[in-house]
Amino acid sequence: MLKVEGLNQYYGGSHILRGLDFEARQGEVTVVLGRNGVGKTTLLKSLMGVVPIKTGTIGLDGQDITHDTPYERVRKGVGYVPQGREIFGRLTVEENLRMGLAYKPGGTPIPAELFELFPILKQFLHRRGGDLSGGQQQQLAIARALAAGPKLLILDEPTEGIQPSIIKDIGRVIRMLADRGDMAIVLVEQYYDFAAELADQYLVMERGEIVQRGRGADMEAEGARQRMSI
Repeated sequence: MLKVEGLNQYYGGSHILRGLDFEARQGEVTVVLGRNGVGKTTLLKSLMGVVPIKTGTIGLDGQDITHDTPYERVRKGVGYVPQGREIFGRLTVEENLRMGLAYKPGGTPIPAELFELFPILKQFLHRRGGDLSGGQQQQLAIARALAAGPKLLILDEPTEGIQPSIIKDIGRVIRMLADRGDMAIVLVEQYYDFAAELADQYLVMERGEIVQRGRGADMEAEGARQRMSI
């Protein structure tokens, strides 16, 4: 579903991403691990088109999206949940969800599945996003990204600042979405145990490079946890 080849990205004179190559397959969760400052968020912003890449290619479902704008990538099936959630605090839950449908024809209904995945959102449909708890805001951010039916879902540290009960709910939803088989999921995560539970494939980054990769079932045996604590 997602194919990245030779990806390089710079900030000024600093080489942030260094020749990244990987694939994220349909029906799988690809977890990107690494300490703070190794380029994980920059990678996700590059996949979304929020920051331009210097060299390399990004392919989605056989199409080259390297030079597409973020808006064009959304239309082609990329959903993005940024670090910090970035919901619209003054808009209601319903209005936030409709923002996820912005490029669809007017009057397109909010998919009922979103309320099955996150029942609390239906209960709070007319509450302002800024009045929700951090965990509820994260559920709203994920639902907003899912509203348009993406082929690729990109999540940047969805457990950050979230209470344990909602972390479990978010993990359940991510696993359910992957198991449906029609979506690839790329997850950046600092919480190792959460990542290990979900990973079908893992990538470990250091200094802008992928230094280790493998199947999720082998993460512990191959020392991925130690890589994050070095």
